[in-house]
Amino acid sequence: MTVQPDRRAKLAKIHIAKKELALEDDSYRALLLRTTGKDSSGLCSDAQLDAVLVEFKRLGFAGEKPKTPRSDKAYVRMIYAIWKDLKPFVNDHSVRSLQSFVKRQTGVDAPEYLNAELANDVIEGLKSWLGRERAKLTKTRIEAKLLPKMRRRPAGLPPIDTGRH
Repeated sequence: MTVQPDRRAKLAKIHIAKKELALEDDSYRALLLRTTGKDSSGLCSDAQLDAVLVEFKRLGFAGEKPKTPRSDKAYVRMIYAIWKDLKPFVNDHSVRSLQSFVKRQTGVDAPEYLNAELANDVIEGLKSWLGRERAKLTKTRIEAKLLPKMRRRPAGLPPIDTGRH
């Protein structure tokens, strides 16, 4: 039995939605049973797959890729990647906000118009910002005692000389 490309795309989208909505297997199977009467998406007809996708959209699945500009320049892609890592720490995570940051740092309107030297300045600025935010988060977790204490030294570090033998 060969699977049609359209059907394969629907099945893939269903599994992406399952992952994005963080559904456990039991919850996923219950949703399938409730929507289609079957406990496996592979057994569903095309119309039933469409019904499952509609149910996932009702639950909050967007189903679209983020609209991040694509560039041939590696340093522009790096800027967008670091900006994506900053998402939990930034109030406004839009492309316009990134463009404002780039404008403040370099005077250039957008990352796509940067040369390699100016892009390096932006990358280093974003990395510093990310490092500061992660340090704050780690400090907060340590103060709240959410991070486990290390019982031994990480691999590759020399042993601590305590003076006892």
